[in-house]
Amino acid sequence: MLRYIQNMGRAFMLPVAVLPAAALLLGIGYAIDPEGWGGGSAIAGMFINAGGAILDHLAILFAVGLAFGMSKDKNGAAALAGLVSFLVVTNLLSADSVALLRGVEVEEVGEAFGVIENNVFLGIITGLISAALYNRFSGTKLPDYLAFFSGRRAVPIIAVFVMILLSGILYFVWPLLYNGLFSFGEWISGMGALGAGIYGFFNRLLIPTGLHHALNSVFWFDTVGINDIGNFWDNAGEQGITGRYQAGFFPIMMFGLPGAALAMYHTAKTEYKKAAGSILLAASLTAFLTGVTEPLEFSFMFLAPLLYLVHALLTGLSLFIAALFEWTAGFGFSAGLIDFVLSTQVPIANQPYMLLVQGLVFFVLYYFIFRVIIKAMDLKTPGRDDAVLSAEAPAGTEEGEDLKTAHDDRYSRKADQILIGLGGKDNIDTVDYCTTRLRVNVHDDSLIDEDQIKSSGAHGIAKPGKNNVQVVVGTEVEHVAEEMKRLL
Repeated sequence: MLRYIQNMGRAFMLPVAVLPAAALLLGIGYAIDPEGWGGGSAIAGMFINAGGAILDHLAILFAVGLAFGMSKDKNGAAALAGLVSFLVVTNLLSADSVALLRGVEVEEVGEAFGVIENNVFLGIITGLISAALYNRFSGTKLPDYLAFFSGRRAVPIIAVFVMILLSGILYFVWPLLYNGLFSFGEWISGMGALGAGIYGFFNRLLIPTGLHHALNSVFWFDTVGINDIGNFWDNAGEQGITGRYQAGFFPIMMFGLPGAALAMYHTAKTEYKKAAGSILLAASLTAFLTGVTEPLEFSFMFLAPLLYLVHALLTGLSLFIAALFEWTAGFGFSAGLIDFVLSTQVPIANQPYMLLVQGLVFFVLYYFIFRVIIKAMDLKTPGRDDAVLSAEAPAGTEEGEDLKTAHDDRYSRKADQILIGLGGKDNIDTVDYCTTRLRVNVHDDSLIDEDQIKSSGAHGIAKPGKNNVQVVVGTEVEHVAEEMKRLL
């Protein structure tokens, strides 16, 4: 079950990866026409409508993305099954269809069926079921006279009939489910700034397991009626409220974590300062510019768990403060400088510059809190232990001698070293990746050599379950993963 949920979190990244394009288009559109929001300029309207086309169809993107991402061999037939499944369910359960079935006016059907066409939760359900159907039936063999419909081609057909059955069940269950989800969303929203703070705390706390993606879907997308990202970029909702589940991340990712990195650099041993500094500087720039923080977080997550708990608490505090003062901004990918600049063009953003002021305060907080705790408890943060801090001298080599692989480049060398550290190719079951991590299932986790893996330049290693390993590589993870698959 843990593996399944983690794979689902990874699959979430496929549709989410489209959001930066929407943010870019909308940011440009609002910058051109900040007053008319596209109504006063044809060019601005084009950009805003193009970005809105993505946000207005997030549910179908999740259906297709999850079906593809959760399929066993990432085949297009799984994505097609996800599309077919979503269309069948949403058409059968649309307000018009339900009204026709009941013999009543559309207005009498109820809100649950009126919002079904772009409900991300329904997109997730149909996407997961479609992936399961693909994994079960993509190898189906039919008699010769039906051979054309064998294998992968059978899956979308099977999906149609399964979705008809699912629609019959949802006809009775969906109103109850929707009302329950909506009540949960209202309860969280009703907690105001405190709810935002609690969410921020658990968002960071779940990072080591990779389960934060599931939590994010509740607050960022239209699963329980909150839809913070969609509403922000659609310029919908109430100013100072919309964006509260995003704004508080900017001070942490752009300022707080770089402050922590500076503290770790200043407390590093003299002989390791240069190596630690190069790693921490690169990770800090990545966090500041793009909001990708896992390379930096994994540099101390397991070396000093107390610091990570402090980091989670400070993240919750940041979201609480931003929500309390109603300073709001939003992001399409993550809370870095690029998204911040784009979001300031959205009219609904409220005093976003105050997040920069808050960020400077959190830089100081992180720096002094981390420095004091590291010194007081002699924590083994980067540069304070005898571990190899870079890939310049991998295990088994002398003076940084390069490991030779079929393709003599840094991705293949890194993939080769990680593969050796995971116990060799005979110990590998599956290899996949998400935003910054390799997600690997091994046959025997006792064969894993963490020092060897770290010598490749990996930022950290997590073991969320037996025989389940996550190696934090960074934003180049896709290239390393493809090289590992090639080596395997």
